[in-house]
Amino acid sequence: MASPDSELAAKLQPEVPHAARIWNYWMGGKDNFQSDRAAGDAVAEVYPEIVVMAQQSRRFLIRVVRHLAAEAGIRQFLDIGTGLPTMQNTHEVAQGVAPESRIVYVDNDPMVLVHARALLGSTTSEGVTTYVPADYHDPEKILLDAAETLDFDQPVAVMFMGVMGYEPNLNVVRSIVGRVMDATAPGSHLVLWDGTDTSPAVVSGAERLAESGGVPYILRSPEQLESCFEGLTMVEPGLAPITLWRPDDSDAVAIDAYGAVARKP
Repeated sequence: MASPDSELAAKLQPEVPHAARIWNYWMGGKDNFQSDRAAGDAVAEVYPEIVVMAQQSRRFLIRVVRHLAAEAGIRQFLDIGTGLPTMQNTHEVAQGVAPESRIVYVDNDPMVLVHARALLGSTTSEGVTTYVPADYHDPEKILLDAAETLDFDQPVAVMFMGVMGYEPNLNVVRSIVGRVMDATAPGSHLVLWDGTDTSPAVVSGAERLAESGGVPYILRSPEQLESCFEGLTMVEPGLAPITLWRPDDSDAVAIDAYGAVARKP
């Protein structure tokens, strides 16, 4: 009988570009194959800023999680579509501020699952870090499995970090977000960012990604992304380029990726 790891490895399809691995390549990681690097280079050829976007997305995550843990008092995090582990993952940032923080990562990618053991070790003895293999199109499964670790009667930070562009229908995106947030307690927060159609170059980059065999990524307008936060109260500065959301660097400039943090009343 094949081992679970060998079965997962068989699903990796190294010859087919994969979103999580391409993103890992742009971020400077090593968990990618030649097909991913070729697709990533093809996008960067017409939109070099994609590498900056990948790196800045992690800085946005760090700032957001630090704010939620240190200022908003959040102790539970549901990171949906987490992708491959790199540096300063959600659990490391949250537990660095509040050692008792509980984090559930969600992803359906076999390569992410292979690397899940790297995520499962909490950075503190007080905290908990777990992984749920699931697709974000099945929020009920996510909520059911996450409830084994998280207390949904207490506030939870729900995170969709650059992943909703892989769903072409905005109404489906809004439905997924709404169904998860409906299950959370008052005082919970939604964090969401995605690439935006705010320059011709980024649109060309998305087209090149699809031409290279990668899963198409749908760029949306900031107004469309803002509609995902309906019924929630935006945390200052509201929806903004992720580089300008409470930046550490006073010289930060806007990029074609918008995100926000919002609180459930």
